[in-house]
Amino acid sequence: MRIFVTGTEGYLGSLLGVELLRAGYDVLGLDTAFYKEGTLYRQGPLAPRTLIKDLRQIEPADLEGFDAVVHMAELSNDPIGQLAPNITYDINHTGSVRLAELARKAGVKRFVYMSSCAVYGVAEEGLVDEKSAVNPQTTYAICKTRVERDLKPMADDKFSPTFLRNATAYGASPHMRFDIVLNNLAGLAWTTKEIRMASDGTPWRPLVHGLDICRAILAVLAAPREAIHNEILNVGDTRHNYRVKEIAETVAETFPGCRLTFGQPSADNRSYRVSFEKIRKHLPGFKCEWDARRGAKQLYELFRRIDMPPEVFQHRTFTRLKQLEYLIRTQQIDEQFFWRNVD
Repeated sequence: MRIFVTGTEGYLGSLLGVELLRAGYDVLGLDTAFYKEGTLYRQGPLAPRTLIKDLRQIEPADLEGFDAVVHMAELSNDPIGQLAPNITYDINHTGSVRLAELARKAGVKRFVYMSSCAVYGVAEEGLVDEKSAVNPQTTYAICKTRVERDLKPMADDKFSPTFLRNATAYGASPHMRFDIVLNNLAGLAWTTKEIRMASDGTPWRPLVHGLDICRAILAVLAAPREAIHNEILNVGDTRHNYRVKEIAETVAETFPGCRLTFGQPSADNRSYRVSFEKIRKHLPGFKCEWDARRGAKQLYELFRRIDMPPEVFQHRTFTRLKQLEYLIRTQQIDEQFFWRNVD
């Protein structure tokens, strides 16, 4: 089975490419290489061949002969959506829909789209599930809902999209992100031995390890068509809904000598608890093997092994907004986020 994966140089993509190869798939990656400059650790020699190309410049010929597309390459988080909302819509919405259209025309049978539980935004008491109304609060989340909306009508007997609404990711990756909650708190605990929460930590967040996201994608690719055809699946475990306060406490307990303090309630009202029962029914072989405590321990052991200094934790490469601001400031990418030619 030939798989075309976008975003193979990203936080999750650098994990997924290796896992697909280990499972015996023939993989070709695509990435714009915004974050390729730095790696937190060496993963080993196994890696897919990757085209360095912008998502918006994909051509029909790029997708010919593939059985499935796994689409992960978007501008990935809320601060970037605030920095460049128009470009976020251009890449995350328009670019993603165009990719699906090209894949369908090229005869690709399956299209796995990385959506997000962020589409739920603010939810009242109780668990939200795939039938719940979406309530996106940011450009990033709005784009996810629009891609889901526009791809669903494309489904037919020859083209099966699947929408994976991932919980907030965490865990080690060669192309690390320190701008997501558990990873950021672990970096602070290691480099400063102190976590100063700016809020009281009461909002809820569902978490899922990057390797469990990879496991869900592998399960979708191997599943019978009727189990995944045009389905939305939350990716995570219902037991792994945490208050942000609980995440901070778990990290502080895992990193020796870490001091933890909390602030006042935050103006950021995003809070939601998610049910992950549907994915268990549609993909009975899938289950999450990681929880927050095990993930915090993984990061502690990694930081200790590589002797991670503060300047690595703070380096722009591992924070999406910092890296894009650097590429803009140094005029390496233009106003539309395309790479400039060197004169």
